[in-house]
Amino acid sequence: MRVLIVEDEARLARNVAKALKETTSYAVDISLDGEDGRHQALSNPYDLIVLDLMLPKVDGLEILRDLRRHGSRVPVLILTAKDTTQDIVQGLNSGSDDYLTKPFDMGEFLARCKALVRRTYDRPDPVVSVGELSVDTASRRVTFRGQPVSLRAMEYRLLEYLVLRTGQVVSKEEILEHLYDFNAETFSNVIEVYVSALRRKLDAGSPCPLIRTVRNQGYVIGDVPT
Repeated sequence: MRVLIVEDEARLARNVAKALKETTSYAVDISLDGEDGRHQALSNPYDLIVLDLMLPKVDGLEILRDLRRHGSRVPVLILTAKDTTQDIVQGLNSGSDDYLTKPFDMGEFLARCKALVRRTYDRPDPVVSVGELSVDTASRRVTFRGQPVSLRAMEYRLLEYLVLRTGQVVSKEEILEHLYDFNAETFSNVIEVYVSALRRKLDAGSPCPLIRTVRNQGYVIGDVPT
């Protein structure tokens, strides 16, 4: 999953990004002013936007309204020091999906982020099961045939994205857009490398691969509706 943080307090933005990367394994981009934040939000396919309201150049509510005017359905979590009931009502009525005031508990913040992402993919239950595979998106615990599976950060990130889109063919372009931030180094066959690593850990000795390649289209977990 890929998240945009629009926050002008650089230290806070870095701390939030670090927590998201380490706890949820999300890819994270940071924007430190409203003008750049609006550009990034309208230009990239994010799974979640964490948005401050009091920003230089362009304020958060204007960014939020622009997103909704352009038809964007990306979930937006407002994270702000503006804590009056009027502020909260205005933020929610402007199109935000959730509202959290500063100072805040990082555990609560992360739980809210994960819930919003699950909602995007119509997965209210944090545990997603596909056949003998079970992925707990809250704890990042993966089991296959009842046995725990140890995955590296990017392997887990790729598997979570595929299981959240069970039954859908996911292209390499979509994977790159949703799993890599701007600072990530990528190379031409990076997706194939991680898919191969997952297959070694999940499909060893199985005549029916869990992750299937759809020629000239991408990858899929589960059956594709006909």
